[in-house]
Amino acid sequence: MSEKVVLTGIKPTGMPHLGNYVGALKPLIEQSKTQKTFMFIADLHALNTIHDAAQIKQHTYEIAALMVALGLDLNNAILFRQSDISEIYHLNTLLTNVTPKGLMNRAHSYKAAMDKNIAIGADVDAGINMGLYTYPILMTADILLYNSDIVPVGADQKQHVEFARDIAGYFNKIYGDTFKMPEPIIGTETGLIPGLDGRKMSKSYDNIIPLFAPEKDLKKKIMRIITDSKLPEDKKDPDESTIYQLYKHFATDAEIAEFAEMFRRGGMGYGTAKTILFEKINSVLAEPRAKYEYLMSNTAEIEAILADGAKRAGAVARETLGRVKKAMLG
Repeated sequence: MSEKVVLTGIKPTGMPHLGNYVGALKPLIEQSKTQKTFMFIADLHALNTIHDAAQIKQHTYEIAALMVALGLDLNNAILFRQSDISEIYHLNTLLTNVTPKGLMNRAHSYKAAMDKNIAIGADVDAGINMGLYTYPILMTADILLYNSDIVPVGADQKQHVEFARDIAGYFNKIYGDTFKMPEPIIGTETGLIPGLDGRKMSKSYDNIIPLFAPEKDLKKKIMRIITDSKLPEDKKDPDESTIYQLYKHFATDAEIAEFAEMFRRGGMGYGTAKTILFEKINSVLAEPRAKYEYLMSNTAEIEAILADGAKRAGAVARETLGRVKKAMLG
């Protein structure tokens, strides 16, 4: 077991898709088996865009059930709801007093929102709330509160950890050595995870396959994958096929090699290839999907898991906040 502390958060904004699973969720599950991990459901961050309490609660249950169903080891990983830790609100407020406004002005999320407004001729700050503007401070509080050493992020989220290091540095310079300097770990490149239309799988393209779609829906989605006009007898390049690109992330090396050869030698239609893909994905996800469905029908068990996680995370949070308050307030 590594002594390094890993911190990761997942925003509850809906059911993840296969691309999320391959690119982020699966690696996190594997990492948590060897490193102490704080995994929080970022419901406070979701407030920037979702203003329906019932929807946030439902999505929170979905993420919690999904992570447990996928095999998160709760003896080692601490799974909890962000808003259950009262210290996060305190630390967020305290950190605002050492964070330069100019740093927030440079945040990618804020600049993207401004650019969108400028492009349509709206007021530069139209629709931008302070939750979005100060998002990096809350993210910093998340990272620093649990003495995190490592924060796995995508390349587009690296700035969040860089800001956390900046803010920790400002604090340490004023009040003395209080916070660790967390390190961003950029996920291993898994390649493009294609959606139904061949483009990157993304909700914005409406081309996703939900991770725990019921079996019938999963099959319907896979059968909708767009292909070219080659006939069954034609030889096909597997590397140009969305079907094959998805299959690679669920099959063994031997199965991948065999499937690639079936494409190259011809004689296999796309309907058959899609059926093979469905059967492989369904076989991998059937057991965790059943576990997920059970938990979603027994949300009291989810609440118990989150309560236990909050208790364990809260013990660390209280120690950190106490150290910060002593440094700032005496």
